[in-house]
Amino acid sequence: MAFNDAFLEELRSKNEISEVIGAYVNLKRAGRLYKGLCPFHGEKTPSFTVYPDTQSFYCFGCGVGGDVVSFIRKAENLDYTEAVKLLADRSGIPMPESGYDDSMLKRRNRIYEINKEAAHFFFSQLIDKKHAHALQYYFDRGYTFDTIKHFGLGYAPDSWDALKKHLNEMHYTNEELYAANLVSKSSKGGYYDRFRNRVIIPIIDLRGRVVGFGGRVLDDSKPKYLNTSDTLAYKKTHQIFAMNFAKNHAVQGIILCEGYMDVIALHQAGFENAVASCGTAITPEQVRTIAKYTDTVFLSQDADEAGRKAVEKSIALFGEVNIKVKVLNISGAKDPDEYIQKYGADRFKALIEGAETDTEYKLLTAKNKYDLATNAGRADYVNEAARILSELDPIKRDIYASEIAEQTGVSKGAIISECKRLARRQTRTKRREVDRAAMRMSDEKDKINPEKPRYKAAALAEERIIAVLMNHPDYVRTIEANVTEDDFVTAFNRHIFSVIMRRIREGKSISMSALGQELTTDELSVLAGLEVLGKGLGNPRLECLESITTLKEEKLKQLKPDIENLSDEEFRKLFES
Repeated sequence: MAFNDAFLEELRSKNEISEVIGAYVNLKRAGRLYKGLCPFHGEKTPSFTVYPDTQSFYCFGCGVGGDVVSFIRKAENLDYTEAVKLLADRSGIPMPESGYDDSMLKRRNRIYEINKEAAHFFFSQLIDKKHAHALQYYFDRGYTFDTIKHFGLGYAPDSWDALKKHLNEMHYTNEELYAANLVSKSSKGGYYDRFRNRVIIPIIDLRGRVVGFGGRVLDDSKPKYLNTSDTLAYKKTHQIFAMNFAKNHAVQGIILCEGYMDVIALHQAGFENAVASCGTAITPEQVRTIAKYTDTVFLSQDADEAGRKAVEKSIALFGEVNIKVKVLNISGAKDPDEYIQKYGADRFKALIEGAETDTEYKLLTAKNKYDLATNAGRADYVNEAARILSELDPIKRDIYASEIAEQTGVSKGAIISECKRLARRQTRTKRREVDRAAMRMSDEKDKINPEKPRYKAAALAEERIIAVLMNHPDYVRTIEANVTEDDFVTAFNRHIFSVIMRRIREGKSISMSALGQELTTDELSVLAGLEVLGKGLGNPRLECLESITTLKEEKLKQLKPDIENLSDEEFRKLFES
C-alpha cells in the first residue's frame, strides 16, 4: 500500500525516533545524538546512533540504518505496511483507506486559521483603552503605531480564558486551540490561555501565514519570553522571525539578531533586512533558508560568553553553505535596539560598514586571550592564529599573516609555513575520518552494490554526491548542472540517485520516511550510512564538485575501448561532454 508524504510526515512527527527506539535500546544522550548497543548484532561498545535532527538511525558496526519505520520493520520482522500500521496505532493516527489522505493538511490549515484570528484578537486588545499600559510599553520602546501595525503586534490580557472564550465563540474547539499551543491543559483536564499579560509578537512564515507567537512580559519577571511550542504549523528550528519582510531586502545582506525586539527596532530605523532565529541558537535549517536569499550575513550578538559561542556556531554553519559572515562590534550598548536609541541609525549603518569578517573576529578573539608582551603569549597567539589561517585560501592567508607578523615580531614566512603544515594535517585528519566511516560501511554496501569493488573510484565518487545531496538538497541545481544519471557507473548508485532527483523535481520529500516506500530496507540502510557520511564532509560543495569530476573521468575510462571506433564528430561530442 502506498502512502502519501503528508501522512508519512505526520507519522514521523508523532513517533519521535529516539522514543520509539528507546523502547528497544537503552539509549544515552551524546550531545545532540543518542547512542546505544545495536539490537541487530552483538557488540560491547555502542556503535548504534540515533539522529533526532533527521529522525534517522545508523549502526557503524553492522551498517543497518534508516528511519523509524525501517527500524520497526527489522525489530518486529514486519513488512512496510505492517510497520506503518503499528506506528499509526501507537500514535493514534488513522490509517488512510486509499488515495490521498489530507487529514493532516486540514488540521494544519485549521491552525493557520486559528492563529490568524488569535493575532486579530491580540491586536484588538492592544488598542483597547483599558489596556493602554500595553500600548504605552511599545511607545516607551520607541515604536511608532505604523511599526506596531506593520508587525501585527498585540497584547494578551491578564485573564485565564479571554482568548479561549473568543475563539470558542468562533466555533474553534479547545482541542484545536491546544493543538495550536494557544491554550494549556490543567491537571484536572481544564483549558486556560497560554499567553497572559504579555505583549505579543506574531511569527509569520515566508508565505505570510501566522504560524506562532512570542510573548514578552511588561516588567522584569521571569520567564521574560514565552514562545509557541512546535505544532503542525510551526517548528522553531525552521522559522526565522521577519524573514517574510527581510527577503525583499536581502540583496544588502541579512542582519541576524538575537531577539524580536532588536529586529523590530532595526526595521523601524530602516534596516529592513534584519531577522532573528526563533530559538536560542541558529539551526542548519534556518541557515539554509537564509542562504537562498543572500550571500552575506551580519551577526549581531551580545558580547558575553554565550554570545561569543553563538557567533562561533553561526560562523561554522554559514561557512558550510558558503555564506560570507561579518560580525558587528556593538560597543556602548547591550543590543541593536539600545544602540539605535542611544546613537541613531547613521551610527548603526557605520557599524555595518565597518563589520569584522569572520576571520578578523576569530583573530581578535584569539589575540585578546593572550599577553603579547610576553614570549609565551606571542607564541600561543601565533599558534592559534595559524590554526585559523590554515582554513583560508592562499591570498587571504598571506594578507592576515602579514598583520600577525607585525603584531608579534614572528616572521611571516614562519607563520605561512605553520599554516600550510596545519592545513595538510587537517585535510588528512578529515579525510581519514570520512574514509574510516566509509570503510565501516563498505562490506554491507558491497553486497548491495556488487559493482563497487570493480569500479571503486567511481562508486566512492557516486556515494559522495548522494551523501551531499541528502544533507544539502539545496545543492540540487549545482548537481543537475554538472552530472546526470547517465554519468553514474554503478547501477545501484544510479538507481538511488535517480529516485532522489525525481522526488526533488516533483517537489516531494527526500526524508528517510518518504524514501522508505521506494527503497528496500537494505537500500535504505546504505542511504542512511551515506547521509551520515555527508555530515562529516568538511566542504560539501567542493567535495561534491570534485566527486563529479572524478566520476566523469571514471565514466570516460569505461567508454575508452569504444573510442577508437568513433567517428570524428562522435569523438568531438564525447570530448565536449
